[in-house]
Amino acid sequence: MKPVGHASESEPVGPDNESTGATSYDGAASASSDDDSRSAEAARYSERLLNEGHERWEGERCPICFLFIGFPMNEHAKMNPCCMKLVCDGCALAAEQRGIFDRCPFCRTPHPSDDASALAMVQKRVNRQDPEAIVQLGFKYFYGLLGLTKDVPRAIDLWAEAAELGSVDAHFQLGDTYYKGDGVQQDKPRGVRNFQEGAMKGDVSSRHSLGVAEVDNGNYELAVQHWLISAKMGYEDSLNAIKDMFMEGHATKAQYAKALRGYGDAVEEMKSHQREEATRLGY
Repeated sequence: MKPVGHASESEPVGPDNESTGATSYDGAASASSDDDSRSAEAARYSERLLNEGHERWEGERCPICFLFIGFPMNEHAKMNPCCMKLVCDGCALAAEQRGIFDRCPFCRTPHPSDDASALAMVQKRVNRQDPEAIVQLGFKYFYGLLGLTKDVPRAIDLWAEAAELGSVDAHFQLGDTYYKGDGVQQDKPRGVRNFQEGAMKGDVSSRHSLGVAEVDNGNYELAVQHWLISAKMGYEDSLNAIKDMFMEGHATKAQYAKALRGYGDAVEEMKSHQREEATRLGY
């Protein structure tokens, strides 16, 4: 007679013929193994997230002087719909000083005369699968610009397409839209995933937004780590956020000093005589 509660070695152990104790033990072991695997994977991803994306995305350099553009970029540069190049104010001013007023300072294409011609330029680049043009067309639909009817779902689709093509700005736009629920159903996890993708590719706005998301979750230490990265890339909002964390006791004096030095170095590297002249003239 077999001992009660134990299966013999020759009996198969399965759903219809197993002891409760064996099931509990094996199931717990399997669940524990799965949990350990997921925890290890999450730890590796978190490490990668903090170790990658410490250098700004190269697309944020002016294509003429090759210096990174200051923040906010829309206040220090202008996007040209003909070639989708973001030219800094210093280089645009230099072009005007050479008599180039009515053409793109980069590709020399005449400026569009109206919204219809500007939209045609953007669409031409979109047809060539230019990810930045696709992002810009998304903006036009999101805000209803250049004569287009506001269409948030269309904007989302365009940003998703641009993200697939490698645009870091598209990841930020998707992240910001979903995290805030701006025109779409709020989906913070989806927003954070896009911020993470953008941050690891060097998008400063995405990195800063990860810090904001961590503060929302009460993870102040991790927020400061993200902001240290973006502050050292010249993002003043991150520097100010670390200052606030320091004042509230969530960041150390050494961390604030490190952010201040890194921010200062980044800003110095973005300076040029032409840019300072443009600022002086209120360009």
